[in-house]
Amino acid sequence: MLKKREICGQECHILFELMTHPDVFPFVRQKAYSYDEFVFLTKQTIEAEEQGQLISRTILDEWGAPIGTINLFDIEDGAGFLGTWLGKPAHGKGYNAMAKDEFFKELFFELDIQTIFMRIRKVNTRSRKAAEKLPYVLQANESRKSVYDQLNAAEEIYDLYEIPKDLFTLHIMRQPAEDETQVLEA
Repeated sequence: MLKKREICGQECHILFELMTHPDVFPFVRQKAYSYDEFVFLTKQTIEAEEQGQLISRTILDEWGAPIGTINLFDIEDGAGFLGTWLGKPAHGKGYNAMAKDEFFKELFFELDIQTIFMRIRKVNTRSRKAAEKLPYVLQANESRKSVYDQLNAAEEIYDLYEIPKDLFTLHIMRQPAEDETQVLEA
């Protein structure tokens, strides 16, 4: 479902086309206004990951086709900011939660990240609702007030969410028990 980012023609072409959809583009952090710019940004992303500044993966559907990206930006002291986008055809199909679960397992259990922050525009109802559905996400406007204030220094644009490693770990530990209950109930 996830793979390291690549600079290959087919993948970049598909991702660029998906990213430029008007329902997606306003919410993409690394905007590219041309295919060449997208390839350049992808190359920069790969280089930044090699330097430990960010972590970026391509999200794939069940047939292995690229459908979006998931990233951890601004990594500092075991924490970073999540940036995810999915192409319009993938909206509402459960890919967001599956990609986040897989990415968070890699971040927390393989790469020693301790905290993941999500800044979501207050006007982005779709993303806010998706975040609030996840059982390991905390609304952090008050509990991380200094980070919230820094994000909204010029204007109050973002809500802040936090995913602590311990809460995500508890979620993962509960999954087998929940799966067994569902089987017994069926």
